[in-house]
Order: sequence, then structure tokens, then C-alpha cells
Amino acid sequence: MTKPLFACDATELLAGYASGAFTPTEVMRALNAHIARWEPALGALYLWRPEQAEIQAAAATARWRQGRPMGALDGIPVTVKELIATAGDPVPLGTAAVERTPAPADAPCAARLREAGAIIFAKTTIPDYGMLSSGLSSFHTLARNPWNLATNPGGSSAGASAATAACYGPIHVGTDIGGSVRLPAAWCGTVGFKPTLGRIPIDPYYTGRCAGPITRNMADAALAMGPLTLPDPRDATSLPYEAIDWAAAPLPPRGLRVGVMLDAGCGLPVDAEIAAAVKNAATLFARAGALVADAPPVLTREILDGIDVFWRAKFWDEVRRLPDARRERILPYILEWVSAGARVTGAEAARGFGGTFTLRRACAALFDEVDVVISPTTPNLSFPADWASPTNDPSRPFEHCAFTLPWNMSEQPALTLNCGVSRSGTPIGLQIVTRRFADLQAIRLGRWFEREYGRIPHWPGDSVQPPSLA
Repeated sequence: MTKPLFACDATELLAGYASGAFTPTEVMRALNAHIARWEPALGALYLWRPEQAEIQAAAATARWRQGRPMGALDGIPVTVKELIATAGDPVPLGTAAVERTPAPADAPCAARLREAGAIIFAKTTIPDYGMLSSGLSSFHTLARNPWNLATNPGGSSAGASAATAACYGPIHVGTDIGGSVRLPAAWCGTVGFKPTLGRIPIDPYYTGRCAGPITRNMADAALAMGPLTLPDPRDATSLPYEAIDWAAAPLPPRGLRVGVMLDAGCGLPVDAEIAAAVKNAATLFARAGALVADAPPVLTREILDGIDVFWRAKFWDEVRRLPDARRERILPYILEWVSAGARVTGAEAARGFGGTFTLRRACAALFDEVDVVISPTTPNLSFPADWASPTNDPSRPFEHCAFTLPWNMSEQPALTLNCGVSRSGTPIGLQIVTRRFADLQAIRLGRWFEREYGRIPHWPGDSVQPPSLA
């Protein structure tokens, strides 16, 4: 194999383990050496434990040699987002403001990965409270985009998306309540999947909050879905378990009504290069026999502002309980944003939250007319690494979420994968949205698009050394 072991996909690793071409121990050693070279510049990891990972890899190596792998991911290096609890580890929520109390147990995602034999070698960095689409944090090292270290990986699954593109193992798990898997995946050129609400059990759960894989290709995303979707009673919002064939063949879109949404209804204007890339993707759908037409926006300025008001009020209720000394440790951008929640009345908060149901009705009405929606994942290209958001303005915090947020509120599957690269070298993401519960259709359409458009041939992490910060 010409590819370095640390840069192999999960499917390649499993084939190598099964044939005896290499072992989990060899892979983990190569990966740890790669991370040691890259991580000082990238800032993607929290609680990286190379020695413990190599102990787990040795156990996996023994199982493969005996012909008794533990599960579907035995010996595969993975990470989970920092706010996904792992037993005995603190969950700082990306902020210097909270007590770092060890978690009593693995959260569902972490538990399912371990049961499948995966090696959780680290957790990935996030911004304060996971409330930014940025790698900026008052607790963690600044996470950077490996395509250009001067730019932002996005967030809140910031470290996860950066780690994926930097070839820190093949599978990373993030969470998404308004785009936090898909936005950073788009800016880092990776696959990011937000399934139907409840498809992957999580704890704690909340309206619109999902977990999902971030990978470098569709096959690895499909592979991760098998273990991640197994049931867990701690999630009262989870769906009844279905034994879905996530590895099903690519699905050409012939005969499907595909709505192309280039206007989100509000938020940042769509960059011309992003619009051109999405139109090119729409052409591929049309050539394959899809019935392609423009799709109207589902989001309005009033709904987006109302959700902003609600989240400020909800989050302020948590922040106001902190001692003054701890509250002052929160990232200033976040503190300025949330402090406005002190002035929100109960009626205003309730009205803002009510907008989520108006949005859900609009999404349902659109899917009476279409089978699939494709759109930009983000309206903008990546932005400076030290910015808290694409606007860097706490009075305009969600302007970049207008294409992603609706599908959390409607609980529909939404997938992003690469559909181009800008002149400056910034990846561009295409979002594919399907009906509620049609998660497999989203995966299969993603596999078709990846096959037709082509995968990214070279990742930043293919290089032994990280790029310099110019």
C-alpha cells in the first residue's frame, strides 16, 4: 500500500487487518507519530493519550490474529467530540468557566464505539459551550483548518473536522444542533452527516440535537452508522432501532424531484464560487435523470432572529448561575452575546421558540413538492482562524446557519460532502437533505454524488509535516 498507514480509510484498515498486511498496533504507532508532528500547529485534540491507545491497539491486534475481531470497528482509531462524555474524563464544554468533574459513564456514542472495538485515542476540541461555528475557545488551544492554518475549521465540531482532514484517523463523531457537524465538514472538505433526530441515541438530548460521523469519504460514514445507531435507553427521543444496510449501493437520482435551494431566505449572501459549485452539482443530478427545479427558502428573518432570542435567554439562565469569577472566564464574544438574554421576557423567549414549529411546517410543505433538497452547506468560504464566527459579530451570530438550521428543527437527515474548491483553496460543501427517516437514501445519494463528482485526491494530512502558518 502506497498510502501511509495513518492516512488510510477505515475500510482500508479493516481489509489490511483481515489479510494480515498490517496490524492495529502498527497503525496506531504511525498515527501517534503523525499527530505528534501536526498537533502543535493544528490544535484539534483534547485528552490525546497515545500510550493508552497503543495498549488498546495491542489488544485489537491479538484479536485479529486469533480471527476474532470484537466488532465492526475493531482496531479503528476514532475520536469523539469533547462534549460527548467518556467515563472518568471531565467534560469542560470548551470553556474555562465550568468545573471539570469526571463523567460517570460513556455517553451512548462513546459506548457504542468501544463495544464495536474502536480505539478512542482522543477527544476533539470545541468552542465555549459548543455555541460557535469556530475553533476559538477559552479553554482549548485554537483549532485551525489544515487546508490553511490561518483559516477557521468552523464548529462547533471544530477539532473533529480539522482532525479528519489532517488524517488523524478515519472516523470522528461530532454533534449538531444548527449545523455543528455539517458546517465544519464543509469548510474542511469532509463528509458530515446529521441523521434524523433520534437515529443515533445521545445523552443529553435536546430539540434538534443530533450526533453524526465526520469522515473523509461516504463509505466510512456508512460504516460508522452501524454501531452508532444501536439503541440506548438513556435517550428518550431516540427512534426504534432499525437494522439498516448502511453499506447499500449508491443511488442514482433518476426520477427524483430535486429542489435546488440557493436562497436561504436570510443570513449571509451566498459566495459566487459556492453558488457556481452547487449549480454544477445540480447539473450532475439533472444528467442522471433527476427532475431539477429551484426550491424556495424555508427560513425567514423573523424566525432566525426569534431562535436567536430564545437561545440567548435559555443560555443566560445557565450562565447567570455561575459565580462572577467563573462567568468572566467565558469567551468575551459568547458573554456579550448571551448577556442580552437577561433582557428577554418569557413571552419573547416563548415566541422565539415557537418559530421552530413554523419553520418545521415550512420544511414539511416544501417536501410535499420535492423528494430531495440540495443547497450550499455554508454561504461563505472559510474565515480567519481567530474569529469567533464568520461575521465575528455577536449581534449577528447565526447568519451562516441559514442553510443548515432548518433541518435540525424539521428533524430531517442532512448530509454534506465536498463539491468543489475555491480559487483560494477553500473547500466548498454541498448539502443533501432527504425526508424524515430517509437516512439511508441520504447516504446512498451521497455515495452516488461522490462517485460521479469524485473524491478529494489529496488531503492536507497526507503530508508528513503540517503547512507553515504564513
